[in-house]
Amino acid sequence: MSSREKILAAVKNNQPALQLLPELTALAAITYENKFLQFSAVLTTIGGTVVEIKNTNDIIEYVKTNFSGNRNYITTLPQLQGFKTLDENLNPHTLENIEVAIVNAQFGVAENGSVWLTDDEIKIRALPFICEHLAVVLQKNDLVNNMQEAYNLIGETQYDFGVFIAGPSKTADIEQSLVLGAHGPKTMTVFVIQQFITPQ
Repeated sequence: MSSREKILAAVKNNQPALQLLPELTALAAITYENKFLQFSAVLTTIGGTVVEIKNTNDIIEYVKTNFSGNRNYITTLPQLQGFKTLDENLNPHTLENIEVAIVNAQFGVAENGSVWLTDDEIKIRALPFICEHLAVVLQKNDLVNNMQEAYNLIGETQYDFGVFIAGPSKTADIEQSLVLGAHGPKTMTVFVIQQFITPQ
């Protein structure tokens, strides 16, 4: 048995006893009369942008107008005609020059302005972290009140990778001065749509 195997076996044999998760009923009771307004307020406060849209044409027009200086668009949504659709078999290193990435979200959390993304939505895990500008499409009906509700949704789901993202990347490590886009997307835009329907 190698040293590595001995260490892993020792760790496995000395794990603490399993314990039941604590009851979070009181926390889960925190709800919002208007989840969309709460989500928008929080995301805007932390540097993100929320845009209400009617259909996919609105996404195309907004991106081309507000990111007009950028030319390297990519999306995981084939409904967005005019943008290159991501090939999930690409080498992630080839995404280093992506300026605007547009992906779908499973749901959003009103409490903290975050969205939940998995491999199903982003295809290549590096995509939402390596692009210059991240745009996310979220259905308004897919908003939950808080993280307790969010964990109830994902707790029984099988997925290899998942991440909550809230706003553009940021840091205040240097002299407590907030810097956006420090180690990831410079901006994050969430397109909130009533129902994801591509106009004919």
